[in-house]
Amino acid sequence: MSTSGQTVPSTVTESQLSTAYSVCRRIARSAAKNFYYAFMALPRPKRDALSSVYAFMRHCDDLSDDPNLLAPDRLARLENWREQMHSVLAGGVSDEPVLLALADTVRVFRIKPELLDALVEGTAMDVREMLEGPTLKLWFETFEQLYNYCYHVASVVGLICIRIFGYEDPAAEKLAEQCGVAFQLTNIIRDVKEDAAMGRIYLPKEDLAMFGLAASALRDPEAERLRPVLELVAERARGYYRAADDLIPMIEPDSQPALWVLVSIYRRLLEKIAERNYNVFRGRVRLSRAEKVTILTRGLARRFTA
Repeated sequence: MSTSGQTVPSTVTESQLSTAYSVCRRIARSAAKNFYYAFMALPRPKRDALSSVYAFMRHCDDLSDDPNLLAPDRLARLENWREQMHSVLAGGVSDEPVLLALADTVRVFRIKPELLDALVEGTAMDVREMLEGPTLKLWFETFEQLYNYCYHVASVVGLICIRIFGYEDPAAEKLAEQCGVAFQLTNIIRDVKEDAAMGRIYLPKEDLAMFGLAASALRDPEAERLRPVLELVAERARGYYRAADDLIPMIEPDSQPALWVLVSIYRRLLEKIAERNYNVFRGRVRLSRAEKVTILTRGLARRFTA
């Protein structure tokens, strides 16, 4: 039997699976600076499942950002990783612990493999934009194009998460999609400076043009000039965060605290940026460990009082 209470293939021993999940937990604990606090509010089987998904996603990100590889080589590595994933999901043999744990999670929680494909595609989108080199350019003409990008890199994660959380109402899927967009828009605002240094501009051309700005404004940014466009993106994010208020009651009660913790952390991050008047250039905006622990504590309390 697997750690999630399901039968595992004969090619994978219980010991191998236990070790595989342990590896994923270690990756999540060390790398998931915000997500891991939400994981801690989940029952152990669901926490392990999310850790396996995060570890898979983390490896995709590492491949797409590897500074030692040219863009075509990164794409080739991502495609190889995707093929390995499909092989293991089909019952193939592998000594890759992340894929072993992921395959068990997919079986137990009935996750659609095409969601994992969409996740890999999302990381590949970044790499394809870099094929011309790290030149500063606008990647998206419209917010609609940016929304599609956010769907692939963040919303699909939300759609995977709610399958682990558990839900019955199909309306939960659109709400999870919108929550993912809110998270990604928050990340885009926070990381404007770092992304621009790598030639990445996620702000749509139409939004910059609305305030008389061009791509060059990101090269030598002046906080006051960029504040209106960042504020516009933040208002969009706040609108999508409202989807979480409807989504939380739709998922299984033992998962509601975890989603509340995650949403609360990201909402608070967005508000800290706003409190700084959207000046994200003088230092990275983040929540302290104490702030995240406080949110986690409140989330855990909801398990007993809700």
